[in-house]
Amino acid sequence: MTRRSVLTGLAAAGAGGLLAACGVKPAHVPEDRRAARDLSDRERTVTFANWPLYIDTDDEDPRRRPSLDAFRERTGISVHYTEEINDNDEFFGKIGPALMNGQAVDRDLVVVSDWMAARLVRLGWVQKMDRAAQPNVAGHLDPQLLRPAFDPGRLHSVPWQSGITGIAYNRRGLGRELRSTRQLWDADLRGKVTLLSGLDEAVPLLMQGDGADVTRWTQDDFHAVCDRVEDLVRRKHIRRFTGNDYIKDLAAGDVLACQAYSGDVVQLQADDPDIAFVVPEEGGELWAESLLVPNLARHKANAEKLVDHYYEPEVAARLAAWVNYVCPVPAAQAVLADSGDEELAALAEDPLIFPDREMRGRLAIARDITSGERKAMAARWNGIVGL
Repeated sequence: MTRRSVLTGLAAAGAGGLLAACGVKPAHVPEDRRAARDLSDRERTVTFANWPLYIDTDDEDPRRRPSLDAFRERTGISVHYTEEINDNDEFFGKIGPALMNGQAVDRDLVVVSDWMAARLVRLGWVQKMDRAAQPNVAGHLDPQLLRPAFDPGRLHSVPWQSGITGIAYNRRGLGRELRSTRQLWDADLRGKVTLLSGLDEAVPLLMQGDGADVTRWTQDDFHAVCDRVEDLVRRKHIRRFTGNDYIKDLAAGDVLACQAYSGDVVQLQADDPDIAFVVPEEGGELWAESLLVPNLARHKANAEKLVDHYYEPEVAARLAAWVNYVCPVPAAQAVLADSGDEELAALAEDPLIFPDREMRGRLAIARDITSGERKAMAARWNGIVGL
């Protein structure tokens, strides 16, 4: 299951839509009004909300999560772990009304995509973490993920896992290599290409294909992409727009090339080595899904310890080996390489889990869409996609 997917039509609403529906204007909460009395010392527990299939499980008992068990054994802190996040906007709808009204949400730690994290950070609905209590985060966080535009220095957010949006294609079916986003528009791919349906997911890679700097893209860059995609839809070049169901289209041979996420392709390649993933020569988008501590969380210190636990290279290596996304802890690569296990050592050499220097040179973190831009942009994009 791809955590990056969004449900049809929801992206147009988001935080601003919820607030407008409630008849209020977004109110930023100052840093000094976000904390509740921390009960961590007295209550040795933490509530952690995550996406499905996004943590290691025991091979024999899928109800067991070894990395969480190790945390409990080491610290004495029990983890109430829920897999309740299936969509960013849907989850925002669960927690937004309480946070907007200055109420706790009964969750100490949550994982959302960075474009949603940007909304929560800018609204002031999440707390700054104590990096002095997180030596592993301070020492091991991937420098390329350290300074997103919405949270410089990662003061309020810590990547859970990262990934790359690029191009996947069927090497056998296509009969040639793809190296460029522009090649998706080649005549022999007419009707055999899919794009992602989500605004935040699809557009940055297409901007990069047009030569735009996605760290500071403009309205003109966005509309140039829309003009191009409208024309391609009109000419029936694009087969359809997808969520993570591009996986089955590609595996079945119904499409030959598509926008895709690196973690999905690593898993597809286990069954079909002819499925290839490429970071286009014009660049690919590096993204993350991040851990956040909501306002008024009652076990903030316990949550910070849990975050730091996952930044120990050995723990990060265990998680990376299970989820197959880009690991935000580069030091985990050596752990896998030195494991003595052939399969784990192979993962250490996989650039889709540990990007090499050459690949990193083509990756960029796109600036997020601001609340002032989102409504009009979503309206145009969703009109093209048919949402």
